[in-house]
Amino acid sequence: MSIAQLSADLHAAAPLVGASLLACDFANLRQEIRQVEQAGVRILHLDVMDGHFVPNISFGLPIVEAVRRTSDLPLDVHLMICEPGCYLKQFRSAGADLITIHVEAVPDPRPVLEEIRSLGAGAGITLNPPTPAADVEACLDLCDLVLVMSVMPGFGGQEFDPAAVDKLCRLRAMAGPDVLLSVDGGISLETVGPCAAAGADLFVAGTALFSQDNYGRFVDEMTGLAKSFTDARV
Repeated sequence: MSIAQLSADLHAAAPLVGASLLACDFANLRQEIRQVEQAGVRILHLDVMDGHFVPNISFGLPIVEAVRRTSDLPLDVHLMICEPGCYLKQFRSAGADLITIHVEAVPDPRPVLEEIRSLGAGAGITLNPPTPAADVEACLDLCDLVLVMSVMPGFGGQEFDPAAVDKLCRLRAMAGPDVLLSVDGGISLETVGPCAAAGADLFVAGTALFSQDNYGRFVDEMTGLAKSFTDARV
């Protein structure tokens, strides 16, 4: 699928709940993926951590490859790593449809974003809570996705930082309607509404999703809340 078609499909399906697999039961990875697919999740989010850029180690290429073999859903691969440009080809080959890098991890994100696009993947930029929205303004023309971190990256289950709402508003205005605006960190039934009202399209849920007894009910409730706030915004 082309970048343009993927972007169009995701925009058409928004608001979207993305499943952050970092919080799933890895002993039952295939089953967990099947359950979130059946629940109506339209995109899988994979957090790759190297223990240097963030103070944690998660998983790498073998897990991305395994998820790709298991699911046809788009894979949103979030590289929380130093020197992400060194691994773009490998993650694209492993099955990444979207590759997101941190603006804090590279001196100039533009060449990295250009390379992601040249590999046929959607290009994303993300920024940590202390990083101002202005730091990504110069590269928004190369972005298919902008991810606002509403917690400091590294660990799941953290509390949502409400400062992310203002940042979402600013980035929605800066990026325009054609860029998919995503938010990750502490996303739940309590925080999805303000994020949707601020302009978010994609809501990455990890602990809040995988702690549920009924994934489908949670995704329906999240999507319904997001849609009501999105419709009110329009």
